[in-house]
Amino acid sequence: MKRVKNFLFLLVAAPVVAFASGPSVHLDKAPVNLSDHESLQRGARTFVNYCLNCHGAASMRYVRLQDIGLTEDQIKENLMFAAEKPGELMKVGMTKADGAAWFGATPPDLSVIARSRSADWLYTYLRGFYRDDTRPSGWNNTVFDKVGMPHVLWTLQGEQVPVYKKEGEHQVIERLALAKPGSVSLAEYDAIVGDLVNYLVWMGEPAQVQRKQLGVIVLIFLAVFFVVAYYLKKEFWKDVH
Repeated sequence: MKRVKNFLFLLVAAPVVAFASGPSVHLDKAPVNLSDHESLQRGARTFVNYCLNCHGAASMRYVRLQDIGLTEDQIKENLMFAAEKPGELMKVGMTKADGAAWFGATPPDLSVIARSRSADWLYTYLRGFYRDDTRPSGWNNTVFDKVGMPHVLWTLQGEQVPVYKKEGEHQVIERLALAKPGSVSLAEYDAIVGDLVNYLVWMGEPAQVQRKQLGVIVLIFLAVFFVVAYYLKKEFWKDVH
């Protein structure tokens, strides 16, 4: 019995200790708005052009993009570069072995990455790449130290370098400075990443907007039904003493 109690204590305490002892990273607020179909469409375009080359979304079908206002023809003409039919899954041709050989680890599937990592984490991560010649890819990240993934959006954002400050005996990154501009301004790049993260959040659960709307309707119904049931109960029990 004592062993069981100790096991349960460790099971509860371990995540708390890990969280408390882990490095603290400031996360910027992601501009998530799942009702903004134009943002979701732009995010889907960025996802297909920049992410779907290495990362798959094996739980997502191209045809579901109709839910964000795209027609089947628009999907076929502008977004289906790795499939022939809209009903196909968003898979990539790269094998797990190739991914591990090229990047040191197999690129993860992104179907539910926003639910796993959080929107704020992704938004900060995609804006936190900087040049690091000690890394095999030449890139590092303020959120994910020693990241194996190269900065695939660097032509848009440009090249950032770290500005350090001294904390005790250690040098830590205070901020990132733009050393080489990209094809868009930093504000435009933030907007592109915001749309991409918005799409990743939607892709993690395409029906969540409808689910939340249905939940509101159910709560309103229950509230009205409670009033009716309350007065009905009073009417039934008014003669019972």
